[in-house]
Amino acid sequence: MTATATEPTSRAARILSRPATINGLTVPNRIVMAPMTRQFSPGGIPGADVASYYSRRAAAGVGLIVTEGTYVGHESAGQSDSIPRFHGEEQLAGWAKVAADVHAAGGMIVPQLWHIGMVREQGQPPYPDAPAVGPSGLRLDGTEGTGKAMTQRDVDDVIGAFAEAAAAAERIGFDGVELHGAHGYLIDQFLWAGTNRRTDVYGGDPVARAKFAEEIVAAVRETVSPSFPVIFRYSQWKQDVYGAKLAETPEELEAILAPLAAAGVDAFHASTRRHWLPEFDGSDLNLAGWTKKLTGKPVITVGSVGLDGDFVKAFQGEGAEVKGIDDLLDRLETEEVDLIAVGRALLQDPQWAAKVLGDRYEELKPYDAASLSSLS
Repeated sequence: MTATATEPTSRAARILSRPATINGLTVPNRIVMAPMTRQFSPGGIPGADVASYYSRRAAAGVGLIVTEGTYVGHESAGQSDSIPRFHGEEQLAGWAKVAADVHAAGGMIVPQLWHIGMVREQGQPPYPDAPAVGPSGLRLDGTEGTGKAMTQRDVDDVIGAFAEAAAAAERIGFDGVELHGAHGYLIDQFLWAGTNRRTDVYGGDPVARAKFAEEIVAAVRETVSPSFPVIFRYSQWKQDVYGAKLAETPEELEAILAPLAAAGVDAFHASTRRHWLPEFDGSDLNLAGWTKKLTGKPVITVGSVGLDGDFVKAFQGEGAEVKGIDDLLDRLETEEVDLIAVGRALLQDPQWAAKVLGDRYEELKPYDAASLSSLS
């Protein structure tokens, strides 16, 4: 059959251009913008520059944008006054403009809802008098922090803050929400045995450690419409604890993920540092592939997509060269994964999706850490 002007001609375009469904949302293609903290929202308010930053990428062909992490409405949620918040009249008005601009550019967008837990130190903004809170009052290195172990009231307050933020997202026009349960932040601190030493219903075996996350998912699911997508991002690794694991085996991973899926997660965003590495011995499946196999839910894979080098070092100032995505295309073609999230490559080059979909690989740019200093 002769190709027409509207038919994808390259392998990448054919595979990436297919729509994907997450609950009631149809994403126009398989490209997702990964969440990346930028700190360009004074007072926690995303402005016109933030709206342009995201809408440029939507206009260039990104199907689904996951925003940078946004603090939920709990006083201990964050550690910076320049990171956006997802509560407050001015903050939500700013986010409504971001969502509208992304939609006008042809994209879909979900906010990533975030509480950093014991990564915070008391005295940090936006609420310096608020204590850091976590499952057991422990930092990621296992030492006691300046905060406290959460009481049941604290647990209930945080669950309520996530639910309120999700309801606000639907109300102001977003297409879904992503819950940040990765990288050693609060939800992940409950999931990981290294920081969760509780002896109540929220601590113990993997199922008990997942209860806090499960209750957040259930509260969000109850607050939003049945068709409104709820995405859950998780990881094995933590900040500065790269060898950490929630699960050593597929069986342990299933024990954690199954309750979350049952509570209402519509898709999982499995965060790895290098997407091409297999997760467990005896299989080539990466973490996202295992997640789909164990839960049956759609999955987003992420981890140095389009670039070589370690992304943690990249955010510390190292550059990275362009890397092909043939392996990812294979995983999409065999339906091992459903969508791919692109981080640094999209931060560096707003036109990354257009270039890949247009088979213009020679125009792709290597990553320069100087791109962190602006919203290009």
